[in-house]
Amino acid sequence: MNTSTLVQKLWNYCNVLRDDGMSYGDYVEQLTYLLFLKMADERSRPPYNQASPIPASYAWPALLAKDGDALFDHYRHTLEALGKQPGTLALIFGKAQNKFDSHRLWGRCSPFGRPAGVQSPVEIVRTRPSCGA
Repeated sequence: MNTSTLVQKLWNYCNVLRDDGMSYGDYVEQLTYLLFLKMADERSRPPYNQASPIPASYAWPALLAKDGDALFDHYRHTLEALGKQPGTLALIFGKAQNKFDSHRLWGRCSPFGRPAGVQSPVEIVRTRPSCGA
């Protein structure tokens, strides 16, 4: 996926979030938290091999392992837990809250399911090119 495709995908998702009642500041904030978690994971892998500041239970792979309500709840707990960590993580996540108030965007089972063509926030960020690309 090239950069312009990613940017278009993110803006399309922002339109979905806006239509779901989320403000511009809120969806930029939430996508920034997710991108931070993904990039911290990427920096811990080759060729960078840096120690991740994120505890394993709240790192990017832990989010990828979940879906639906479990993902929605784990994301909320991740923000809360990282806000209690010392140093830089406390500065970044100190007052972080899950502003995604609609389970339908996270894949919750419902009579209607997730809207056609709409990915969860984690799926959107998962498909962004690596920070080395």
